[in-house]
Amino acid sequence: MKKKYLFFDIDGTLIPGGYGKRTIPESCHRALKQLEEDGHFLAISTGRSQAMAVDVMKELGFHHMVSDGGYGVTINDELLSITPLNRDDVIALIRECQKKDYIWALQTENSDTRQAPDSRFYDFTHDTYMKTEIVDGLDPENYDVIYKAYIACFKPEEYKLEALKKLPWCRFHKEYLFVEPGDKAMGIRKIMEHFHADTKDVIVFGDALNDMTMFIDEWTCVAMGNACDELKEKGF
Repeated sequence: MKKKYLFFDIDGTLIPGGYGKRTIPESCHRALKQLEEDGHFLAISTGRSQAMAVDVMKELGFHHMVSDGGYGVTINDELLSITPLNRDDVIALIRECQKKDYIWALQTENSDTRQAPDSRFYDFTHDTYMKTEIVDGLDPENYDVIYKAYIACFKPEEYKLEALKKLPWCRFHKEYLFVEPGDKAMGIRKIMEHFHADTKDVIVFGDALNDMTMFIDEWTCVAMGNACDELKEKGF
């Protein structure tokens, strides 16, 4: 078989059981090992920050990764770059949240920690997927780059935020949403360009709405059995 370039989402794809679970099944390890032995290229394609996905990459023995929703690229175990969100758009969103009393938090570093201005984010969400650090006087204007933002609210309250319309976002939990990059295809193309490989040889695997950005006609797309209906309509 001709060498294929396989890109796997993590949560709900490599790791079953919902967003934020930790254990990769042994059957998955065996299947990936066989694919590698057969000469195929294996990489991760995740919405997670690079810092929160690198351990999974190492556990699988992978050396390449699309992270941060497509805005982060790791090749041969080296993080090449992470493109932040549009700073002005995030500042506008936070100012609207402050005006309308929405609970918010930011991620300003490639790490497993978000920053919040007070304890309300954790009190509302009780989220343990990431650490939450309270920073007194937290102000988005004090940061040159912002990689992600988080808004704590129940659906459909987010649709009252006008500034959110200019930013990519997704919801995995009922208590809060992620404002994060959403163009996994962009990161995949960067990796393919690096290796001078044909994108027709790409196969992507995903399960959730944030995987829609890599389910395109340019390559082969495989929706997992547990995938959302929208993804199944676009993949195999």
